[in-house]
Amino acid sequence: STDQNIHPSLLPRCFLISTLKISQEIYMKILLIGGTGTISMAVSKLLLSQGHTLYLVNRGSRSHTLTGDIIELKADINEEASVSRLIKDLSFDVVADFIAFTKDQLARDYRLFKDKTKQFVYISSASAYQKPLSDYRINEGTPLANPYWEYSRNKIAGEDYLMKLYRDSGFPITIVRPSHTYSERSVPLGVHGINGSYGVIKRMLEGKPVIIHGDGTSLWTLTHSLDFAKGFAGLMGNIHAIGEAVQITSDEALTWNQIYQIIADVLGVRLNAVHVSSEFLASCSPYDFTGSLLGDKANTVVFDNSKLKRLVPGFTASIRADQGIKDTITYVLSHPECQKEDPEFDNWCDKVCAVLSDAAEKLRY
Repeated sequence: STDQNIHPSLLPRCFLISTLKISQEIYMKILLIGGTGTISMAVSKLLLSQGHTLYLVNRGSRSHTLTGDIIELKADINEEASVSRLIKDLSFDVVADFIAFTKDQLARDYRLFKDKTKQFVYISSASAYQKPLSDYRINEGTPLANPYWEYSRNKIAGEDYLMKLYRDSGFPITIVRPSHTYSERSVPLGVHGINGSYGVIKRMLEGKPVIIHGDGTSLWTLTHSLDFAKGFAGLMGNIHAIGEAVQITSDEALTWNQIYQIIADVLGVRLNAVHVSSEFLASCSPYDFTGSLLGDKANTVVFDNSKLKRLVPGFTASIRADQGIKDTITYVLSHPECQKEDPEFDNWCDKVCAVLSDAAEKLRY
């Protein structure tokens, strides 16, 4: 209406609301335990860019790369008395622990933060889902059970502990289950040594064979840390996420053959793949392939992220694996600190390939 004499009380409520100019943003005080790792660095950067006040409890090794409203609480979280003194007069909207691996560590967190936060976020793991899987399509209702990997069983025990606290005393927990999440600092692989991915990249550049577990046709899901951060930030301060377990992954699924081919294509080399059964690798390696392969990567996994998308409307993982891997390789090859050679792993790969080649040669006759 253009009638200037109409009293506001006579106008429809929807009209009044539509004419309000709401400029207030909701900024939170968030404490991250860790905050500068493969997953958490992207989360820290996103939260700071959104204007939140970020407290970091860590040893400060990579905090200097962050800018924004950041307050460092330099401490070892395992030194409970020291951390308790640092947070004595503080309270938070959200506390998230990225480096808790056992129930005892979560019990420590509960003692420290039970009266100091409106939401406690525990980073569990999608490797906690049952192995072997009864259905390759995974959602939050998939049972948790992993007889192959102690890491996963510890994560399950942590989830059980927190859910009991939520049910018994109302401790406001949210459980997040990432799967294979990578950043710009490390190329995602199935088989590698203790120094990460560069040893495999170096073998590819030198024309050496690289080991792919199984026949390389099982499906796997890679999630870039920037995409994970979007989902994670959307759960923080979200009342609908309290008491819930939520997985955060990409919707894209690729075979391991495709993943390694993408890496070779980016490097501009021919992929020289040697396929080796996961059981054989677990039986003859100095690395924990029983856990990381039989308990995780050897299984086909495809994630149903409908729960996350319901809790965080508009969420989508937008970085395709080929795009993310290209960016990661570019970063690794231009940053010497990411190029950690691994001669022991290189030597082990040569031995495995030689043994298989000799066996095949002998069986031909």
